[in-house]
Amino acid sequence: MLRCSLATSTHCMHRCRAVASASVALQAAARQARGLCLLKTCAYSHAAQHVRCTRHKSQQLQDKAPAAAYSFEQSLSRTGISVHAGIQRNASAARLYENALRYEPDTAISSTGALIARSGTKTGRSPRDKRVVEEASTVDDVWWGPVNKKLSEEAFAINYECAANYLNTRERLYVFDGYAGWDPKYRIKVRVICARAYHALFMNNMLIRPTQQELADFGEPDFTIVNAGQFPASRFTKGMTSPTSVAISFERREMVILGTEYAGEMKKGVFTVMHYLMPKAGVLSLHSSCNEGPDGDVSLFFGLSGTGKTTLSADPQRPLIGDDEHVWTENGVFNIEGGCYAKTIDLSAEKEPEIFNAIRFGSVLENVVFDQSTRSVDYTDKSITENTRCAYPIEYIPNAKIPCVGGNPKNIVLLTCDAFGVLPPVAKLTPAQAMYHFISGYTAKIAGTEEGVTEPRATFSACFGQPFLVWHPVKYAQMLAQKMQKHNVNVWLVNTGWNGGAYGIGKRISLKYSRAIIDAIHSGELEKAEYASYGVFNLQIPKAISNIPAKILDPSQAWEGSAEEFSGTITKLARLFQANFKDYADKATPEIIDAGPFI
Repeated sequence: MLRCSLATSTHCMHRCRAVASASVALQAAARQARGLCLLKTCAYSHAAQHVRCTRHKSQQLQDKAPAAAYSFEQSLSRTGISVHAGIQRNASAARLYENALRYEPDTAISSTGALIARSGTKTGRSPRDKRVVEEASTVDDVWWGPVNKKLSEEAFAINYECAANYLNTRERLYVFDGYAGWDPKYRIKVRVICARAYHALFMNNMLIRPTQQELADFGEPDFTIVNAGQFPASRFTKGMTSPTSVAISFERREMVILGTEYAGEMKKGVFTVMHYLMPKAGVLSLHSSCNEGPDGDVSLFFGLSGTGKTTLSADPQRPLIGDDEHVWTENGVFNIEGGCYAKTIDLSAEKEPEIFNAIRFGSVLENVVFDQSTRSVDYTDKSITENTRCAYPIEYIPNAKIPCVGGNPKNIVLLTCDAFGVLPPVAKLTPAQAMYHFISGYTAKIAGTEEGVTEPRATFSACFGQPFLVWHPVKYAQMLAQKMQKHNVNVWLVNTGWNGGAYGIGKRISLKYSRAIIDAIHSGELEKAEYASYGVFNLQIPKAISNIPAKILDPSQAWEGSAEEFSGTITKLARLFQANFKDYADKATPEIIDAGPFI
């Protein structure tokens, strides 16, 4: 029998003894004892893990029977998870409610019927703890660096075994089998294995739910998420810098979560997988919202937090295809998800009635504060986190289009919230400019939103979703350019930020005006408009739009300070754009580089 290294073995044993003492049930205690034995005898030396990793690869390469030939129990046991009566597969929302309320602290039912859950100490994603396994089959594909940090195959095997052994000590386990992608040609089968009913219900909402027949024929999953978020990663494992680890192996088709119970890691883990697999299959994955007009005209909306992506894509006259993740194929677009994951901070029925009314039985509310007597949620309370959210099935939105598929887009809207007050409310972009601004992914943080922020601060996130990129940003941009050219798509830069001056001096562009701009895009008015050139950024801005004062369309005319102040501010922002783009210039074409601002 292989022996653990002393430090890691002791670390794991202490953790698991704490787990064992927490349960009083005789059956659970027996399982925990078996789990302790497994953890105690884990081989944590690099040599031993290399043997295990090699053995796993060898098994994967063996000829397999067709996926459907395996029963659910056989399929699950092949992952190292013990099959027992406490495993609940695709449990109903009602049953998951019962389990969460009984076994998970701080869980409640809101006054509108949603399940309220707490995600523990982590109330958001942990991008610094994300790792991608360095494997021969994918090493040349991945954009290595701050977004995709390398992890060895041996270290991943250690984390996987820790996660599996922890889950094998649990009296209750939850498995959800579902799909990512509404297009049957490109969808993948995803299996989630977890120990919290909250996590199971969350992924029941976020993945596409199979029919009973599809579940019976599910077979082997294409990708498996092993969520042992209650158990920490060991800092003795090479590559770990904290107790949290979110690691993906594309070769093993597995994701392992340790040390965080924030459910959003699973959602974005699936998107990261699709963000790799779809471009490899020749189709474009996008971090965007999407809606469709009455004539079938599709619009894509890109934007970072606070730009209005969710608000502006929610239009009662245009069915919603999806609010966050899509794929653009040769035939059109499809939503990756089966649900929505909406921010709820300051939510109200007046501002966003569709989201407000979607918070009912079956939905999951995360980290919200509620009245202990009435169970009414206070959406203005930020005492737990500002990142309060709700996950709900997409069919809870009245005008959602089911199935969530549409034709080829006619318009693409790149949203920014410019707190410097120098970008125009709307500009029509050339193909090269569209690529430049898509790769840049610009918005701005404003003073007071974070400690230490005393003036507008530029924020850049490549492709409007840098934390989820796997390939180099230019690959996504080039694929987008090809799609745009083939389908003659209009691309618009829409600024929902400040006008008349920077934050603190000017005013934020009225939502009424932003909606009027989007309406003018969809009606075709802006296609026929007369345009003028706009200075440093070399943008084309319309001279007039219905129901919008002409003055605000040109920031240089709307600026309330001196011409020198305006020139200094726009030059400052232009230099920030240029400095940011240096990271991508090595793979960008001269046309794209030249499409940026010039000083």
